[in-house]
Amino acid sequence: MMKKLVVLLGPTASGKSALGVQLAKKFNGEIISADSRQVYKGLTIGTGKITQKEMMGIPHHLLDVASPKKRFTVSQYRSRAIEAMASIARQGKLPILVGGSPFYIYSVVDGWTIPAVKPNPLLRKKLEKLSVQELFLKLKKLDPERARTLQQSSGQGRNKRRLIRALEIVLSTGKPVPPLQKSILTTAPWYASDVLFIGIKKSKSEIQKLITQRLTKRFKQGMIEEVANLHKQGLSWKRLEELGLEYRFIAQYLQEKLSLEEMKSKLQKAIKDFARRQMTWFKKDPRIHWIKSSQEAEILVRQFLL
Repeated sequence: MMKKLVVLLGPTASGKSALGVQLAKKFNGEIISADSRQVYKGLTIGTGKITQKEMMGIPHHLLDVASPKKRFTVSQYRSRAIEAMASIARQGKLPILVGGSPFYIYSVVDGWTIPAVKPNPLLRKKLEKLSVQELFLKLKKLDPERARTLQQSSGQGRNKRRLIRALEIVLSTGKPVPPLQKSILTTAPWYASDVLFIGIKKSKSEIQKLITQRLTKRFKQGMIEEVANLHKQGLSWKRLEELGLEYRFIAQYLQEKLSLEEMKSKLQKAIKDFARRQMTWFKKDPRIHWIKSSQEAEILVRQFLL
C-alpha cells in the first residue's frame, strides 16, 4: 500500500491543476481536489474547474460532489478526501492533493477539527440582518483572537457566512471559538513524515498578469451566463453571493447593483487580493518546498518516493 502523499498548492491562477496532472502521469498518481468551490456541481467556469480533456485520463476526486444549494463543510470534505486517498493508496497509486484552500488542505494533512456546534436557525436569521462590518466588530468584541485569525485566513474577515458561524459557536457555548485542533489521522494510510508539500512560486506581477488573462478567458467562455443559469436553476442571489468572488460580483451585476465595468474591476481586484492572502497563509508553513518549474517538482517527487 502506498503510504505517501504529495500536496501541491499555491495561489489562484498559478497553474496547479496542469502541474498536478503532469505529476500524476509521471508518478502513477490520482488527484484529489482541495478547492472549496469546485466541490459544487455547476460551478464550472467561475471556479476554473479542470475539463475532461485537461485531465488527460487522470482520475480526479472531490469535484462536483455537492449541491451548491447546501453548504459543504470542511468536516465533510475532510472525511471524503481521506476516503479517496485511502482508496488511491490501496491501489498502490500516489495520492496528490491539489488546491489552494488552506482549510481544506490542513484539515486533511494536519487533522484540523472544527467545533461540533449545531446550526441555530433563529440566531443565524438574526445575525443575517447585520452587515459584514457589524458582524466582524461583534466577533472582535466577543472573541478577538478568532476575529484576528479569520481576518488573516484568506480574507474570511469579510466572509459573512464564516463570521456568522464563528458568532454562532461563541454565543452557543459562551466561550471563544477553540483554535483549530490537530489530531492524529488514524484513518489515513500515511503519517506526517510521509507528506511532501510543493508550492508553486510566482512573482506578484506574474500572478496578476495570469489572473487578468484567465478572467478575460472566463468571460469569453460564458461565466456571466453560468451565474445567470445557476439562478434560474434555483440558487438565490444571496446564496450565489455567498459562493464568493466570481459568483458574488456577477450576481451583483445581474441584480443591477453594479455596472459591467464596475463588476469586472471589483472582481479583478478581489481575486488579486485573494491570491495575496493565500500566499500570506502558505508562507507561514515551513514544510513547503517552493518551486518555479515542473522539472523542480518532478525532482522533489522522485526523491520523495525513493
